[in-house]
Amino acid sequence: MNDLELKAQQVLKSLQARELSLGSVESLTGGYFSSTICSIPGASNVYKGSIISYSNDIKTDVVGVKEFLIDVYGVVSKEVADAMAVEGRKKLGVDVCVSFTGNAGPSAEPGKAPVGRVYMSIATKHGVVSLEQDFKGERNEIREKCVDMMLDNMYSIFAS
Repeated sequence: MNDLELKAQQVLKSLQARELSLGSVESLTGGYFSSTICSIPGASNVYKGSIISYSNDIKTDVVGVKEFLIDVYGVVSKEVADAMAVEGRKKLGVDVCVSFTGNAGPSAEPGKAPVGRVYMSIATKHGVVSLEQDFKGERNEIREKCVDMMLDNMYSIFAS
């Protein structure tokens, strides 16, 4: 079992001990979080599903992110990450929903988020925890670092 899988196992155990269900809404990670979670035997006791919202249309039409948030703040923003997690929690019917949006590269558009800029959120009935990070590395390294950071933060929040 690799480091990410060990962290995923710890998070799942913590959520299960609290009888909390989990879902995710992923953009730049493209399902990497859900794949990591689902690699753990028994994940289905906690994990209910994911929406891969790579395009803005899926973010607005399926997840329910308000289009004005993307227009005003940009798709790579705290506001959009928070909305993805909050709306995803409703759509998936889960206690905890995490979200990921960012720019994993290879390039940044002028005036847009630089390569490595990511926003992640954790939504519960108590509110939203927002995370922002500028990662260095290649595209898939950035995606892996997102999942790693999310698992670390989830463990800090939900560990008994």
